[in-house]
Amino acid sequence: MKKVPEVGGAREEGDRKERTSEDRFQRREIISRLGIGAVAAAFGIPVLMSVRSLVPNALYEKPRRFKAGKLDLFAEGPTFIADQRVFVFREGRTFHCIGATCTHLGCTVQLVRQPGQEESEAFEFHCPCHGSRFHGDGSNYAGPAPRPLDYFRLELAPDDGQLVVDMSQVADRGWRFTV
Repeated sequence: MKKVPEVGGAREEGDRKERTSEDRFQRREIISRLGIGAVAAAFGIPVLMSVRSLVPNALYEKPRRFKAGKLDLFAEGPTFIADQRVFVFREGRTFHCIGATCTHLGCTVQLVRQPGQEESEAFEFHCPCHGSRFHGDGSNYAGPAPRPLDYFRLELAPDDGQLVVDMSQVADRGWRFTV
């Protein structure tokens, strides 16, 4: 005797065949979408990089080298140049430049005159932010500042005779520019 399949069993086999063909269709669709995405990324990323190269990488900072002015503009003693945050000192025909940026966190130091002191110690620099204090020569003596104030190189512009401050070149504390 032959066994006749039950009605319910035939339906299960047909359902299995439908499910497997649907699963295959879904897998194929997922794999094809992943492939299309990979191809799009392979072509899209270089295009985006090419477009990005049209935008310049420019820094909009103040120049580190600038003309401070004619020698006649500087009186004896310190002159503060606020937009560059430096002090230019004149002692006769000798000049030197000290940065007004505190070496702790970059606040602008203030010049404080000390009455009754010698000319070289007639002033100090005080940082209003965290209390660092510097002698007139820029050396630190109080507060959290880890090192002295920076000295910058000076030179004379050959074209118009102005004093040029070069903040990209840090000088020694004893460095002076004589005209």
